[in-house]
Amino acid sequence: MRTVVVVGNPRPQSRTRLVAELVADKVATAFGAEHDLTVDLCDYAADLFRWPDENLSSLSARVAQADLLVVASPTYKGAYTGMLKSFLDRYPSGGLAGVTAIPVMTGADALHSLTLNFTLCPLLIELGATVPMQGLYFQISQMNAAHSVVDKWAAENLNRAFWRGRPSVPD
Repeated sequence: MRTVVVVGNPRPQSRTRLVAELVADKVATAFGAEHDLTVDLCDYAADLFRWPDENLSSLSARVAQADLLVVASPTYKGAYTGMLKSFLDRYPSGGLAGVTAIPVMTGADALHSLTLNFTLCPLLIELGATVPMQGLYFQISQMNAAHSVVDKWAAENLNRAFWRGRPSVPD
């Protein structure tokens, strides 16, 4: 099983990326997968609005072949970033069918936590991904405790997750 992370933060090596990779590593370990690839979209910013683009088409295909996909974005104006939206717009409706996705959003205030369920989850579902568990809204003020926050999220969510429609309980 392959785990891929897509990060829509315009800053390289962002805190959003760190949290997303912690989630990916935790979930990959729980399901016997390997963290295969992290796509930091800021590395492709110059090409995101170029249609067609061979590099992004190839990258999109690699992402769509993931078994497990962690999609992460900081909260911008009550939603995910335009950078992430631009990348995901490369997929047709159902273009991520067969992929199990976990949405992750970071933000400064818990008031923005609904953004996860009202913007990012519906987009992933529209693209055909299965979203079998509660995503993670991570408050940036908790950065010093990132490992324990992700561990708590995993304990609350992974034991009731459904992997490709089958109940899966991590060991």
